Amino acid sequence: MTSYQRPDLDQRPAEPNAQPISARRLAVMAIFIALAAVGSLIKIPSPVGTIGLDSAPGFFVAIGFAGWMGAVVAAVGHLITAAVVGFPLSLPVHLVLAVGMAACAFVFGWLGRKGTVGLIAGFVLAALLNSVVLGLIMLPIGGVVAYTATIIPLLIGATVNLAIATVAYLALRNTRLLD
Repeated sequence: MTSYQRPDLDQRPAEPNAQPISARRLAVMAIFIALAAVGSLIKIPSPVGTIGLDSAPGFFVAIGFAGWMGAVVAAVGHLITAAVVGFPLSLPVHLVLAVGMAACAFVFGWLGRKGTVGLIAGFVLAALLNSVVLGLIMLPIGGVVAYTATIIPLLIGATVNLAIATVAYLALRNTRLLD
């Protein structure tokens, strides 16, 4: 008969390359999620009603701090915007769109950190992903008419959000405020 040993709950198994999220990073994400919530109240007219200035904080965090942090902020920002107007496309569709927004922010942050050319490429690619690619979700919902009706507002919204994030990043990139 073997004796049972209680596991030591204070000891965690070592994971290679595992780093806990610092309090500073959590605070940065919380502050910018709050800014995204404020931005979600500023709408760009569209047939959908969920296009707002909610993703600028996510884009800024992606380029100024870390891509994954910006992805989290952008995804939560989109969900807040969708919640404010009652999830007009349904919760599952908005969850898919939140993942897409996270990808847009990550791509912008990844390319934007590679110099001026990368910043421009990231801006253009994120705007196109945000409008033309994520707009494709409208095809099964409302067909080609709904898709074409949402592309211009999505492109305008993406461009405004990316411009805000880019201007803020360029103003602060040489300070000690960013990682």
